[in-house]
Amino acid sequence: MRRSVLVLVLCSIPTGAFAQGFRLTVESIMRGPDLVGTAPSNVRFSADGRYVYFAWRSPGVDTLDRDYRVAVAGAASPERLPRNALDTIAMADGVWSPDLRREVVVLKGDLWLAERTGAKRRLTQTPAPESDPAWSADGRAVYFTRDGNAWALGLEDGALRQLSDVRRGPAPKKPSDPTGEKKFLRDQQRELFDFIRRQVAEEQMRADTDTVHTAKPLYLAERQTATRLDVAPDARFVLVTVTERAKGDSLEGRQVVLPSWVTQSGYLETQQIRTKVGDAQSRERAALIEVATGKATWIDSVGVGERNAVGVGISPNGRHALIRVTTTGYTDAWLAVVDLPSLATRVVAHLHDDAWLDGPLSTTAGWLKDGETVYYGSEETGYAHLYTMPAAGGAPRALTRGAWEVQQVALAPDGKTFYLHTNEGDFAQVHYYALDVASGRKIQLTSAEGRQDAVVSPDGKLLAVLHSRANHPPELYFQADQPGSPMRNVTESTTSEWRSFGWISPEIVMIPARDGARVPARLYRPTATPANHAAVLFVHGAGYLQNVHKWWSSYYREYMF
Repeated sequence: MRRSVLVLVLCSIPTGAFAQGFRLTVESIMRGPDLVGTAPSNVRFSADGRYVYFAWRSPGVDTLDRDYRVAVAGAASPERLPRNALDTIAMADGVWSPDLRREVVVLKGDLWLAERTGAKRRLTQTPAPESDPAWSADGRAVYFTRDGNAWALGLEDGALRQLSDVRRGPAPKKPSDPTGEKKFLRDQQRELFDFIRRQVAEEQMRADTDTVHTAKPLYLAERQTATRLDVAPDARFVLVTVTERAKGDSLEGRQVVLPSWVTQSGYLETQQIRTKVGDAQSRERAALIEVATGKATWIDSVGVGERNAVGVGISPNGRHALIRVTTTGYTDAWLAVVDLPSLATRVVAHLHDDAWLDGPLSTTAGWLKDGETVYYGSEETGYAHLYTMPAAGGAPRALTRGAWEVQQVALAPDGKTFYLHTNEGDFAQVHYYALDVASGRKIQLTSAEGRQDAVVSPDGKLLAVLHSRANHPPELYFQADQPGSPMRNVTESTTSEWRSFGWISPEIVMIPARDGARVPARLYRPTATPANHAAVLFVHGAGYLQNVHKWWSSYYREYMF
């Protein structure tokens, strides 16, 4: 839910402002990370759960190497990883197999297999990058995208199979049968020459007895690209999302040019950036490709008006596909289930907002493990909450409710637990919760004041938490996956110079507005009341960046101002 917020600052330099020679000046503040430090980010567990990997730069270390790991057991300090070790050590997050014993990951465009035992195996080494890995229902094959098509790789025999044939360009035209004098000449040739008759008969026999089956290609227009392909667990269907970019050289789709003044060449250079809001935007369509025949069916019957359709995913049991359709004005969205193989389509949820559909869960949707239940996010109550809906249709089930919002949703690999980041109880804080899918029971796992961005270990027993406060950047902590467990600090990212200053932890106050609404604001009290009772009001130009909360802001220079 969007809120109008205000930042209020009462001016006075706090005691200790110039401690140890530190001067609070614009020049000093604008040093950014050189003053404050570089906080950890991109936190992830190894497949065996023994290590946590993250990007960081410890204080006083001047190097381009930012990849670190720390052992979960014991009290070891983080170790910086050499770049040549990243291919086999710092594996990225991946997708777990149906038996949860291994995961397939993408690392620098290639596929790797990482076992819970710690063993790793490279699956591909190709110039073309692979992406979007997934598993077959039996766990014996890996699906992925390469060169705009879906592929299957057998893990036992290494067999590689192309599941879709998406091509760019017009479909070739079938030669038309001759007419008039040309038809008469062809028929006469066949009648007069035994050789011609045998040639025609052999061609027909080869066509009738050819055992090599070629699926029908899907041809795309020049500006169209297959941007997402999702393979059914049984590999019978591929759900494809096709994006058509706006016309690049026309007035309605021209991109904005951004100049770069400081360049290696010494000359002005430019780059194309996103189109303006009023320009023509890219469009999206969704289709289902039957792998056996290559037949593509566009899902165009859902919704009304100008709209885009994207494929969300195919259900774990392979019986349904989920499509999200959104109007170009973002006032309406429909979630539709397509039955496989009949392709019968029905809308299971219709979302509407007179202004526009947005919020932290505006694109959240997916399948539960049973393959017969859809989950999605909605602001129909005025707050972002999580819902489920039967694939057959019916009444939605609210998994969360209240005057607070769910900000992030992640479904555990076993499908039994939702992990949520919410601001329940205090809009100025974010905590981590575990929600049991079956019962709906929700447990708060973190409790420290501020913001918690957490990931859970593969065995579900440990949390790696990026925790920040209003006056301290995020640091990495470990905590048992149990409510009330203490957090163990792993990193200290700030510089000694920055820590020498007495940074204020602001109060959150509520200011009554003329319409009766209570507007939240940050209040920085002076150490003594100024004689003129002067105050400084600061309102950020972007409504969603007012930063009235109890955690560290990405706009931390404004905090130091």
